[in-house]
Amino acid sequence: MEKEVRPNIRRFERRAMHSLVRSVESFLDAGDDGRRVNRLRLEFFTTHNTGCINRFLAKAIDALGAVSLEAVAKPIHRERKVHTFPSHGLCEEPRASRLRSLKLGGCVLPPLHEYSSLSTLVLQDMPESTPEAAYEGVFTSCPQLQVLHLISCQSTDQIVVDARRSHIRELVLDKCEFMRLCMRALPCLERLASLGTRVLFESASVPCLRQYNLTLALGDGLGQYGHVFVKILKARLGLFFRHTSWEITNLVIRFTGPGRWIVPASSPATFLPNLRRLLVADVPSFWDVLWPRLLLETAPSLHTLHVHVAPSLEEPDDEIPWQPTMLRHDHLKEFVMVGFQAMESQLYLVKFVVGVCAALCHVALFKDGHVRDKGHWDWELVTEQHSWTLEEKGAMLNQIMYGVSSSSIVPSQLVFG
Repeated sequence: MEKEVRPNIRRFERRAMHSLVRSVESFLDAGDDGRRVNRLRLEFFTTHNTGCINRFLAKAIDALGAVSLEAVAKPIHRERKVHTFPSHGLCEEPRASRLRSLKLGGCVLPPLHEYSSLSTLVLQDMPESTPEAAYEGVFTSCPQLQVLHLISCQSTDQIVVDARRSHIRELVLDKCEFMRLCMRALPCLERLASLGTRVLFESASVPCLRQYNLTLALGDGLGQYGHVFVKILKARLGLFFRHTSWEITNLVIRFTGPGRWIVPASSPATFLPNLRRLLVADVPSFWDVLWPRLLLETAPSLHTLHVHVAPSLEEPDDEIPWQPTMLRHDHLKEFVMVGFQAMESQLYLVKFVVGVCAALCHVALFKDGHVRDKGHWDWELVTEQHSWTLEEKGAMLNQIMYGVSSSSIVPSQLVFG
């Protein structure tokens, strides 16, 4: 069936592209009538006759004064072609352009260093053939950039970010397939989202970082070898936070995989001294759900801790061999767990938080719910209310407080949902 359908898909895609080319050529032949365009969004298929697309984009920037431009090229079904621009780049007069926002997809990266007004850049589906120098040049040769998103971009090389003159304040790395990205210097960076992309930090590379989203799934996609992989690979928090900024105040973490791969260090270190809000999302229910204790130990100023447990039919993984702790946390005021099923490791986490957090006021345990992302760095917990009888609430409270130090105070607001 697929072999029969594939030629038809390609034929319809080429027909659509021919129709678009005719329309674009008619527009170009009509000449300049003095009109202006603020925003242009163009999606097209990559074929051999896309030269008019380049002329159209150049006219949009040079003659029409586009401020925001999106040009996303899609390959014809099952083909691997990418769009290319002329040697001089997107337009004839980049220094005179009004372009402030640019999104490019499925193309060879053109030179961008002369666009002095460009402040927002999104690159998507850049091919594996893109050299590391092209990515590095975006950081070093475009110092006026403030927002940079790299989405599903590829390179077989290591990308080194050493951009001491850069003004980039927001960086999103979403499912990029790099050997790794080494962060050496990005002094103005305030918001970073590393979503399935390997990022290594050198000391003091991001001194202004305040909001961080770290999403990492290790061992997924390896089939039966995934469990073997995560048993060999054991990572400590220091690997991710030793060289990040001490100024981080908001943190979103999603660590997942076919088995738990995060382990405690021999002695806790304070990597996140100014962290105030923390979301640990999508924790597989078969992991030791107590593992966010590691984050609580390294964040003495934390005010809000939200944990979302993702349901799974997998058998529980090995528990972390915890050592006794003398931790006393004086700032945590709110603890919320969504996906609470009263499993042993979930109860251990609740008991630990109640036992060590002297300022705890609000504890909420919800059986069902999910995380609603509000951008990359903020969130809200969407919960479903379940009715608990007084007997169930009393029994659960007894379970939570059993074995907890008598000096620990029952939170003033305890919600079961």
